[in-house]
Amino acid sequence: MAWLWLLGAAALEVVWAIALERSQAFTRPWPATIAISSAAASFVMLSLALKDLPVGTAYAVWVGLGSVGVAVAGIVLLGEGSSPVRLACLALIVAGVIGLKVT
Repeated sequence: MAWLWLLGAAALEVVWAIALERSQAFTRPWPATIAISSAAASFVMLSLALKDLPVGTAYAVWVGLGSVGVAVAGIVLLGEGSSPVRLACLALIVAGVIGLKVT
């Protein structure tokens, strides 16, 4: 169950980061509200995962998957660049997360 909490927390990292960008420095109330509430929910889910997972592993997976998710969302939703080098670097992060899960 801890890994599910951690995956949910990482997914909410993507939500709050995109909502934060859409809030335009907290000048738009709905995206700002979504950003704050999803960030809080992400922290709660991470804390639940930490009951059963080592903090180093959980935090690295949370940050890694959240970072990759935000980068992919930026490419898909915001039209950010997707050079082969950038995609390879994101793949390395995913490989590191898989390595943490396996070991």
